[in-house]
Amino acid sequence: MKVLFLTITLGLITALQIIGTWYVKAVVADKDLPKEKRPKKVSPLTVTALDGGDLEAMVTFMKGGQCHEKRVVMHQTEEPGRYSTFGGKRHMYILDLPVKDHRIFYCEGQLGGKAIRMAKLVGRNPDMSLEALEQFKKFAERKGLPQENIIMPVQTEPHTCLPSPPLSWTH
Repeated sequence: MKVLFLTITLGLITALQIIGTWYVKAVVADKDLPKEKRPKKVSPLTVTALDGGDLEAMVTFMKGGQCHEKRVVMHQTEEPGRYSTFGGKRHMYILDLPVKDHRIFYCEGQLGGKAIRMAKLVGRNPDMSLEALEQFKKFAERKGLPQENIIMPVQTEPHTCLPSPPLSWTH
């Protein structure tokens, strides 16, 4: 019983440390994206806590001149720091870094029937930490993610891209 309580407590502490706003500093994927598909600008990502230890990540982005919002529910698994997404087709790992207020969000799974792996270096403020970037590069190397695929998109301010509300909201 004590072990179960400790596991639950550690999980809650981790969730509390993860919720809030995160600025995307660098992104790497195992597939080389064509230049036109690479994100040039990114808005901060917001993580909120849901019932049962699950998390929701929300990001807004511009595509085709229009603002879009994407939400992903991350279901807690028995392994601390590991979450299941998209009906179990992908797994998200939230990893601590020795650099204060920085994490790596690492995803692996299936996209369009093909295996994909991607990592994002995130931090609590928009300033780039060279130490965190170095840790991210080492992580990418350990995972076999090509260094030449690392991109550092321009960070936009929160709420600079607000999606239009659905029509039902305006009536």
